[in-house]
Amino acid sequence: MYALRSLLLLLLPLCPGPGPGPGIEAKVTRSCTETRQILGARGYSLSVLPPALISGEHLRICPQEYTCCSSEIEQRLTWETEATFRGLVEENGSFLVHTLAARHRKFDEVFREMLSSAEHSLSTLSHRSFGRLYAQHTPLFSGLFSRLRDYYERSGEGLDDALVDFWAQLLEKMFPLLHPQYIFSPDYLFCLTRLASSADDSLKPFGDSPRRLRLQITRALVAARAFVQGLETGRNVVSETLKMPLSEGCKRAVMRLTGCPLCRGVPSLPPCRGFCLNVAYGCIGSQGLDPDWGPYLDGLLFLADKIQGPFSFELAAQSIGVKISEGLMHLQENSVGVSAQVFQECGSPQPARARARRAPAPREEVGRFWSAAAAEEERPTTAAGASLPRLVWELRERLGRVRGIWAGLPQTVCGDPRVAADLSQEAAPCWTGAGPGRYLSPVVGFQAGKLDNPELDAEASSPDLQTRRRRLQLRATTTRMKAAALGRDLELEDWEEASGSGEGQHYADDWMAGAAAVAPPARAPRPPRREGAGGKGGGVIIRHSQDRTRTGGTSVGFHTQPLLILFLLALALLGPR
Repeated sequence: MYALRSLLLLLLPLCPGPGPGPGIEAKVTRSCTETRQILGARGYSLSVLPPALISGEHLRICPQEYTCCSSEIEQRLTWETEATFRGLVEENGSFLVHTLAARHRKFDEVFREMLSSAEHSLSTLSHRSFGRLYAQHTPLFSGLFSRLRDYYERSGEGLDDALVDFWAQLLEKMFPLLHPQYIFSPDYLFCLTRLASSADDSLKPFGDSPRRLRLQITRALVAARAFVQGLETGRNVVSETLKMPLSEGCKRAVMRLTGCPLCRGVPSLPPCRGFCLNVAYGCIGSQGLDPDWGPYLDGLLFLADKIQGPFSFELAAQSIGVKISEGLMHLQENSVGVSAQVFQECGSPQPARARARRAPAPREEVGRFWSAAAAEEERPTTAAGASLPRLVWELRERLGRVRGIWAGLPQTVCGDPRVAADLSQEAAPCWTGAGPGRYLSPVVGFQAGKLDNPELDAEASSPDLQTRRRRLQLRATTTRMKAAALGRDLELEDWEEASGSGEGQHYADDWMAGAAAVAPPARAPRPPRREGAGGKGGGVIIRHSQDRTRTGGTSVGFHTQPLLILFLLALALLGPR
């Protein structure tokens, strides 16, 4: 043993001294050939690519060791890796944008078709009952549907004004024809409409039909508009989120993930999957839509059930013609009492000359208009109405698939071989961010604190201003949809609070509930004014708006001498005395 020890001591001076460590030796022996081939194929000029490994002290993101990248190459790779990562996020989330866009388009088409069908049904009923008598009276009803469409499409204000104006114009046309022996001046008509819209609601010439129509059509339009706007807002917010620009911290993390292997001369070494998941969870989580995504989907589905149930848009559209017919029937049946109350409050009108009295409409046409059964027969049956339950079912089925999209998007992105190693190669060496090996840091998901993410600092893991704005926009839409599902129009409430009234509108589930429903607020009607000369029966009455409506428009009336309602004269002359 002693002899062997002596021999080793003699041979020790002949052994070479300590050289560079194994890691450094690997760097020295690596070449940039593969990196130059890959980057050259991408369009990089070979003149800017180092032919061999150089010192990496100039690098800002990748490890400052021997490298194949100059400062310019590192910067260009940072841009490219960001674009690749953003492209993967947008590509894997684009189906969500398409889903929301398609649902928005289909529901919007259905609601518009229902309104058009209701208008066509009312026109068909009136033409069948009166023929030419309806021609000059068409603008009154088409104007109502036009304002309903305006409310649905654009404005959150003015729906009450539209309905109040419609019934006031209808009364202005009806009442004079109940009494063709009188001439009603603009001041008298102003007194009439003011009495009909008084706070005590004592006259009620059309009975309860105006209130019931207002309650049903308003809550249905509020729900339908909030629903369609919710789909549109969701589509826009998701589209903006998927196109999100990365924060500086995420740009650096993505560069370390997919760009630095090129600079280290190991472009074929795939990034470790855990490394990719931490980067993806940190960057997508900080700029995604969780935790507001789930409540948004719940609001959509809750409101969708209301639209095909108690807040049925189809039933509300169908009820327009029915409620108008019921209101006219009530005026016919209570014409004596209504007239007596009007004469008592507004005085006796001026008698008309015998020649000015208009001829009555045929009795059979009068009877057909006043028939409620005729109105029921004309309720529209549309393909849109039949397809609404199917659309709601499809929406529920599709939204169920995307509920966890933001939590699963990092897994989907890291399933691409460009950014992470395949699961089957989990045991093989991979790129850890510093070199080949195994990624030992724990994977931090959405549920854990983002401050613990080993690949991102606190600033990079926090949502930026634009992300907070998108989340707030989604949250506001959710609140609006949930309020609409309860019969509340938050836009109208906001307007009234700004104007000083402080009272919102609430529409109960049961639209026929008497005390539970909110009656329309009393407001003074706008006085008509006579302009120009009309035909034999008198002048043309145009109702000028003395105050702007909530939508910013003026309320313009129509001719008060339509042939459509000459049947009232027949009713007055042929009816019971």
